[in-house]
Amino acid sequence: MLSALSNAFKVEELRNKIFFVLGMIAIYRMGAHIPVPGIDAQALRELFAGEGVLGFLDMFAGGALENFAIFALSISPYITASIIMQLLTVAVPKLEELAKQGPEGQKIITRYTRYATVLLGAIQGAGITLMISNLGAIRNPSFLNLSVIVITLTAGTVFLMWLGEQITEKGIGNGISILIFVSIISRLPGATVQTFNQLMVGALNIFNILAFVVVAVIVVGLIVYIEEGKRKIPVRYSKRVVGRKVYGGQSTHIPMKVNQAGVMPVIFASSVLLFPATIAQFIQRDWAQAIARILSPNAPLYIFLFAVLIIFFTYFYTAIQFNPIDVADNMKKYGGFVPGRRPGRPTAEYLDRILTRITLAGAVFLAAVAIVPEFVIGLTGLQVRFGGTALLIAVGVALQTMQQIETQLLSRHYEGFMK
Repeated sequence: MLSALSNAFKVEELRNKIFFVLGMIAIYRMGAHIPVPGIDAQALRELFAGEGVLGFLDMFAGGALENFAIFALSISPYITASIIMQLLTVAVPKLEELAKQGPEGQKIITRYTRYATVLLGAIQGAGITLMISNLGAIRNPSFLNLSVIVITLTAGTVFLMWLGEQITEKGIGNGISILIFVSIISRLPGATVQTFNQLMVGALNIFNILAFVVVAVIVVGLIVYIEEGKRKIPVRYSKRVVGRKVYGGQSTHIPMKVNQAGVMPVIFASSVLLFPATIAQFIQRDWAQAIARILSPNAPLYIFLFAVLIIFFTYFYTAIQFNPIDVADNMKKYGGFVPGRRPGRPTAEYLDRILTRITLAGAVFLAAVAIVPEFVIGLTGLQVRFGGTALLIAVGVALQTMQQIETQLLSRHYEGFMK
């Protein structure tokens, strides 16, 4: 591991990308501790001390929501906007046509996503601001001050969206996923100290902590195992004679990952469930508070809907990432075929059948890993915000980032991180 890390820093291009990502992360963490003006810090700590919707949102914000910092909304509005645009791309013919136009069409869709992010950020920022104003956490709740707070929160979300795009373009890995990863990891030291303090005062049993650690280690191992699992579809290419040269004739394979969608279904499912629960939390009515309670993390309905949405988004995101018809057409175009299958439509149906089966296994795995540790936390009595969802996102993002570093190292004949 240490030698691989040393090799990564020996490559100037890769070293610059790593330093760029670290610099962007430092800016993000600085912004998470710069509060908006006019906020009563003590009242906010009492408000976000619970383990409900707001506490769960604060985990994704890396503590910025509890501090009511300029990055308090994190990139949740951007994720929600991305989900909406991807769903509309499938449902609206004009957007579907843009998606098929390649990079130029994708630029237009990205622009629409940014506009939707600003709108959703303003709505969510206004909701949070009005809620804490009603609870007395704003010293001077005038219209001008409230407007400044909403604009600041929206601008913070837009800046994080830009920051994530810069990491993706100029750094290593997916920028948005890395920001979420950093937010989750930043809560780990505090959770560790809190658990240790509870152990010292006798509020927790050492065996409960050991049970949680054992389950966490097993879950991490399963995540790595499934993330690396793939089904190899053999492909052969016919020989072609062009002039005096012979092309093709080699055998290769199509790697179909068990979890083709990565951690995005978990992120999407969390955002979809937390959005209505958050809005309900802001409405000071009995029916709204009832909705907030039944959709709060660890509630039975939340857990059930969370599992269903993870399975749905796994299939949805896999369908976007891997199109069996396009793969079969490209194979046929270059003289490739799957042994025992006719080129064209039969090959596409064969690939689609395999993809459906292995995606089911990946979807059920994601749902189980996201839910089971939550039950363990409930049984052991640990008051931590580092459950299955956080663990799955953290390990998944780390693996994907290491794989990108691995690819660049191997292209320069270095031994990478992954074995």
